[in-house]
Amino acid sequence: MSETGTEAAPVRDGQIKRHGPDDFAGMRKAGQISARALDMLVDVVKPGVTTQQIDDVVREFFLKEGAAPATLFYRGYTKSSCTSINHVVCHGIPNDKALKDGDIVNIDVTCIKDGWHGDTSRMYPVGEVRRKAERLVEVTYQSMMRGIEQVKPGNTFGDIGRAIQEHAEAQRFSIVRDFCGHGLGRLFHDAPNVLHFDEKGMRTAVLETGMFFTIEPMLNAGKAGVKVLGDGWTAVTRDKTLSAQFEHSVGVTEDGVEIFTKSPQGLDCPPY
Repeated sequence: MSETGTEAAPVRDGQIKRHGPDDFAGMRKAGQISARALDMLVDVVKPGVTTQQIDDVVREFFLKEGAAPATLFYRGYTKSSCTSINHVVCHGIPNDKALKDGDIVNIDVTCIKDGWHGDTSRMYPVGEVRRKAERLVEVTYQSMMRGIEQVKPGNTFGDIGRAIQEHAEAQRFSIVRDFCGHGLGRLFHDAPNVLHFDEKGMRTAVLETGMFFTIEPMLNAGKAGVKVLGDGWTAVTRDKTLSAQFEHSVGVTEDGVEIFTKSPQGLDCPPY
């Protein structure tokens, strides 16, 4: 239940919602189911496995946990996860194509448990990957964590974006600007939009206790430009260079941040 004390169906009204202790407990439960799903996939992702097989594993795990895959039938999407390989930036659709040695793949999952959304993604190396790909993955994770470190009451959303951008660009990677993080809770996508780069308009948007949102930067090895393919979902780099992403769902606490989707096994970033 939110601090308003009502049980009305949630709607996206443009307002950033604040949440109380019961809501934190709900997000913690949902976030940990999604985190455990990604932990489980460490032993699944390997050369020869198809992204459809990965999707099947995610769906079955969520159902066994009494949760539902939030992406399944969301705005016409027909899969339980997103699997984005190599130059795919985000929203890659699982299919029967097998992973190959040297690939890197982002797996993005969101479960709904008791009405709360746990949204998270990680990068997985497939077999032996090149050092350039490893470094992109490492810096993307570091950039996300630099952003999360800025989450505390009194800071701004601009502080998050600036920390991510400064670290990524110092390592000569580019920040994708076409996609962003978002508020969540009982809604999958809610206010605010959380930008992963410095934007003047975000410098006055102050973080307050009880806000829930995702931080999910996407970094490209080449230029920042992306395009969406004809399926209406799959976003790829325009220059066909590698892309990487990590995502956590977080809540602003009285003295800092709680990461709802942190891996219970410490498998937040490869090598696993």
